[in-house]
Amino acid sequence: MEIDFAQVWADYGDEILGFGLKALGTLLVLIIGLRVAGWLGRLVRAISMQQESIDDTLGNFFGSMVRWAVTAAVFIAVLQVFGVPATSFVAILGALTLAIGLSLQGALGNIASGVMIMIFRPYKLGDYIEAAGTAGTVKDINLFQTVLATPDNVQIMVPNSQAIDGVIKNYSGYGTRRVDLTFGIDYGDNIDNAIGIIQRIASADDRILKDPEPFARCVNLGDSSVDIQSRVWVNAADYWAVRFDLLQQIKEAFDENGISIPYPHQVEIHKEVA
Repeated sequence: MEIDFAQVWADYGDEILGFGLKALGTLLVLIIGLRVAGWLGRLVRAISMQQESIDDTLGNFFGSMVRWAVTAAVFIAVLQVFGVPATSFVAILGALTLAIGLSLQGALGNIASGVMIMIFRPYKLGDYIEAAGTAGTVKDINLFQTVLATPDNVQIMVPNSQAIDGVIKNYSGYGTRRVDLTFGIDYGDNIDNAIGIIQRIASADDRILKDPEPFARCVNLGDSSVDIQSRVWVNAADYWAVRFDLLQQIKEAFDENGISIPYPHQVEIHKEVA
C-alpha cells in the first residue's frame, strides 16, 4: 500500500506544521529556561555571598532554591506551549500529590532536612565534619544533599536526611581544639625527666595556647610501658600541624636523652623447684 504524501500533507499539513512549531518552541523554551535557571541560581548565590549579613552557606542554599524554582516554572511553560493551561496543571498536580509523595518521599525528606540544616546550622561551608559515617570538608549544601570532600579530595554526596538524622561531628565547630598524645616509656626511665621534655617542647611552640596550660602527666602503668599523656590546646586550624610536629619532636628528644619507647614484650621467669 503506497502512501500518498501529497494527499497527507494536503489533509493534515496545517496540523503537522503546527505540531512541529510547538515542538520547536518547546525545545527552545526548555533549553533557554534551563540555562536561565542555572544562571539565576549562580547570580543569587554570588549576590548573597557578597552580603556581609548572609554567609556562604545560606547564599549557596538560596541559589539552589532559585534554580529549582525556575526549573519548575520552565516545565510548566513547556506544558503551556502544548496547550495545557497552568490551572489544569495545578489540578493534575494536586490529584497526583499522594502518588508523588509516596514515590518521592526520600527526595522530599531530603528537601525538608536541607531546610532544617539551614535553620539549625549544625555545619556550614568549609567546616570539616563527620556525618552518616563519612568525614570531609563541606563543599556544598543544596536542597537534596550535602557535598563533602575527603582529605584526599574524593567527592562524597550525603543525602540531607541521612546527615541530619544521625550523629554529626563538626570538627570546625569551635575555634580551638585539644591535641591528645600518649607516650609509653620504659619502666626503667625517669618519669619526671620525660614529663619535663614534653612540657619544654610544648612551651616552646608558639601555636600552643598558654590558657589552658599544657598538660603532661603519668596516666597509666601498662603491661610494657609507663604511659604519659600530653594535652595541649591549639587553634582549630593548627590541629594537625601541631600534632604531627609534637610527635616527631618528642620522639627525637626522647632519643637524645636516652628515654626509650618500648614495644610490648614478655618476661620469662624460671623458678627452681625444691
